[in-house]
Amino acid sequence: MRSRVERTLNFRPGMGILIASVLFTCLSGGVVAQTQQTDLSASRFEAQPPIMPPGATQDPRQMRLLSQKAAAALANGVAPKGEASAQATSALHFMSFDAPGAVNTYPFAINDLGTIVGYFSDINTAFHGFLRSPDGRFSTFDAPGAGTGTYQGTFPQAISDLGVVTGSYTDGNSASHGFVRDFEDRFTSFDVPGDVNGTFPSGINLAGTVTGSSYDANLVSHGFVRSPRGEVSTFDVPGVGTGSILLGTYATAINPAGTVSGCYSDVSGVFYGFIREADGTVTPFNVPGPLFPNCSGGFTGNSGGFGISPAGATTGNYFQPIEGNPFTGNYRGYLRFPNASYIGFDAVPNPNSPCCTWTWGIAINAWGAITGTDNDAYNINHGFVRASDGTVTILDAPGAGTGLGQGTFPDSINLFGLLTGWYTDSARVRHGFLWTP
Repeated sequence: MRSRVERTLNFRPGMGILIASVLFTCLSGGVVAQTQQTDLSASRFEAQPPIMPPGATQDPRQMRLLSQKAAAALANGVAPKGEASAQATSALHFMSFDAPGAVNTYPFAINDLGTIVGYFSDINTAFHGFLRSPDGRFSTFDAPGAGTGTYQGTFPQAISDLGVVTGSYTDGNSASHGFVRDFEDRFTSFDVPGDVNGTFPSGINLAGTVTGSSYDANLVSHGFVRSPRGEVSTFDVPGVGTGSILLGTYATAINPAGTVSGCYSDVSGVFYGFIREADGTVTPFNVPGPLFPNCSGGFTGNSGGFGISPAGATTGNYFQPIEGNPFTGNYRGYLRFPNASYIGFDAVPNPNSPCCTWTWGIAINAWGAITGTDNDAYNINHGFVRASDGTVTILDAPGAGTGLGQGTFPDSINLFGLLTGWYTDSARVRHGFLWTP
């Protein structure tokens, strides 16, 4: 469950997994939402035909044109309607899958061609990377030098439309390093200067620029950007806290223009969002409204940015207390436009009664469609997709468990509205899924 205080919800072993898993298990709250009828249409390990929405294209030139059209609308503070809106409200379609040899499968990203990347744990609790092609075929891989012990291995996080993958690997000494894997299976390992407790890439764009976070000797996080030539620049948001563990700057995603989104903590431990332009200009932000400073489970409680669109629109979440009880309230999702205007939203109805509903915006596509997770009053997780017209569809994968902490966890959406993520069944086993409109 990836630790996004970097870009996560991340079940990342080593230092990252320790932080992530402890914080993530604390999440709870909300209202049970009505779930539409779903269809599970694939047996595991079986190759499937490509799944694309009606009218979709795999021509990169056409994809760029569509992306530019959506980006122009978002840049003007308008959530575009039409393609994404129609797709997000169409009938649900789930496909379940497990990587070959997997005990637990964790997809993390899907590119615009429909290729999914993630990692899986084997019977020895070692981790390996995988790619799932649009036709359902799998390939698995390990970064050179990756350890094979418990909670060691390879942890891909992101994939570009050219098929270049980035992520981290943990070696035999449980030290974490960054890697880039090109489409010919060639690996480049790297460490951020000043990294003592690990380098954790979290995003990559079409040009091959990588962003992520690294931890220093005091377990304080710093953002970084790595150019396609391998040059690494570190950065911190002005005013960031650096005095203790879990403070710092967390870079979470990067768009085609090289703009990075993320969150940071100030000297008091209060978390905010930020945008960093390709020229190094950093803009901190705080979603307007009555906010209670907090940061839990990798989801920033005051206001934190996670996903970013080609136009620079971001999504994330913030905490809003219920009037009269400042220690009780709701996490709400938001859409922040490039012009710094905001839309707050909830994945479930009646967010104030009963307390507490928790909505986390995690990823956003070029059209402004957002996916993420809603955690209900029984600590059951439901996925959602919020279309560009504001329509919210709740997503429960067939087979998802209904016990504490179980449910459906989307974490990536591509240009055509295809989602990926994982669900936890009643036996607490994680399986990957692909959802297509």
